[in-house]
Amino acid sequence: MTTTAARGASIETRNPATGDVLRTYETHDRAAVGARLDAAVAAAARWAETPFAERAERMRAAARTLRERKSALAELATREMGKPLAEAEAEVEKCAVSCEWFAANGERFLIPEEHPSSATRSYVAFRPLGVLLAVMPWNFPYWQVFRAAAPAFMAGNVVVLKHASNVTGCALAIEEVFRASGFPDGAFAALVVGGKDMEPIVLDERVAAVTLTGSESAGSSVGALAGRAIKKTVLELGGSDYFIVLADADLDKAAEIGVRSRFQNTGQSCIAAKRFIVEEPVYERYVTLFVEKARALRPGDPLARETTLGPLARADLRDALAEQVRDTVAAGAKLLLGGAPLDGPGAFYAATVVGDVQPGMRMAAEETFGPAAAMLRARDADHAVALANDSRYGLGGNLWTRDVARAEQLAARLRSGNCFINGMTASDPRLPFGGIKQSGHGRELSSFGIREFVNIQTVWIGPDTGNAANAPATE
Repeated sequence: MTTTAARGASIETRNPATGDVLRTYETHDRAAVGARLDAAVAAAARWAETPFAERAERMRAAARTLRERKSALAELATREMGKPLAEAEAEVEKCAVSCEWFAANGERFLIPEEHPSSATRSYVAFRPLGVLLAVMPWNFPYWQVFRAAAPAFMAGNVVVLKHASNVTGCALAIEEVFRASGFPDGAFAALVVGGKDMEPIVLDERVAAVTLTGSESAGSSVGALAGRAIKKTVLELGGSDYFIVLADADLDKAAEIGVRSRFQNTGQSCIAAKRFIVEEPVYERYVTLFVEKARALRPGDPLARETTLGPLARADLRDALAEQVRDTVAAGAKLLLGGAPLDGPGAFYAATVVGDVQPGMRMAAEETFGPAAAMLRARDADHAVALANDSRYGLGGNLWTRDVARAEQLAARLRSGNCFINGMTASDPRLPFGGIKQSGHGRELSSFGIREFVNIQTVWIGPDTGNAANAPATE
């Protein structure tokens, strides 16, 4: 490793609801990063030999620790990135559920598979890779980490985390959860470094693979570095998810779920519905329902139980969203609700709905990461599919119609990593999660996710002399 954070550098966290400084952290210098990577390599050797049953027990212990510390962890996330407290508590619980699910199911996804061949016996085994570097964002400061770490641990890997700087406290709290749950020393380590210090860490030979959730630009940068070092990556990047409402949909339910999907976590989610594509005969009615429900959201102190819309995580993110909305309206769209920052301290922005958005306008072409919904008219179902696919992103989306058989046919034409029919898009440990196009590659969660970071090793024993004549002479 040639460089990392200079000694004496620091990271400052701020409360986005007030702008107040929460804490200042001294960054890890080159020696500290190196020591943590050395400890991770040593832990990886021990953890790879740990039986599945013991790995599972540690994962169940992590679930217990998360629940014991739920209140403190949730409050920390709310203070660092502004998530309404009830949503932060739900996020911690989701992490605990995921730990338990992978504890119960991880082993069966990694059982060696027998495959007949010219050998006496041949099978495919799934071996751990070693140290996984997880580069994670701030919007779900616990879930994004556990989504990667739980399957990685059950597969026999260990994890070092580079978290977003504004949730440094959450990163260190996660490290303490794993330590308190009996994981080996060094098996999980948070690296307190800035983004500019990541290159030597990604390239370090002690890091076997990289998983990143974040922006398109971050994924491109880290993916290129990992590619230079020939390292496996999983990239979960931006999204501009479609939310198609056909004329026969349950409009009231679609509006209720649509508002929740767009404004949950203050709209700061890769899989939040962002482009609402509504069939012409029901466009006006659906938009009216949507605006009514969005108007009922209650912005305020995210620590208050009655708050349903918190601040954006940083002031610059609020300002970027405001610019996207202004430019879209200036291009001819109609502002139906909100459209401005809220008065007072903090990075608050009003719940916003923009109607008659056209392809090419910023709110249709770009990812909008905040509480602003874009409404597009579709002539018919075919046009709706075309509008949904008219995006460089391909993470996921929703499709609302009472005709489920037709919905499944349309889903086959939608270019996205997931399509939720008559329901809200959500990640679930039982199902694979990830996107296509500029939304990234690879999958997290489920059997697909746990196999992303393993060595798929062919073991050939033989030959079976009865079949030796059929064995290939070359590769």
